[in-house]
Amino acid sequence: MKNIKVLGSGCANCRKTVELIEQVAAEINCRISIKKIEDMVEIVSYNVMSTPAVLINDVLLHSGGIPEKETIKQWLLASSF
Repeated sequence: MKNIKVLGSGCANCRKTVELIEQVAAEINCRISIKKIEDMVEIVSYNVMSTPAVLINDVLLHSGGIPEKETIKQWLLASSF
């Protein structure tokens, strides 16, 4: 199971990022646990200045903008996280 955190203020891009991750996970039958973090103090504690940001198993993989669907698929299929 991949533990995913999406950091962001709750804006449209952050919500879309969560939706895309859930969609891709369902398409490839990948078990995930996803948590949205909207508290700015907690977001800054990850040294993130641009949102949405995506962490998988506490590894920062993306920040600033909606990730591409194919990129998300690669993250979820990777065994290194």
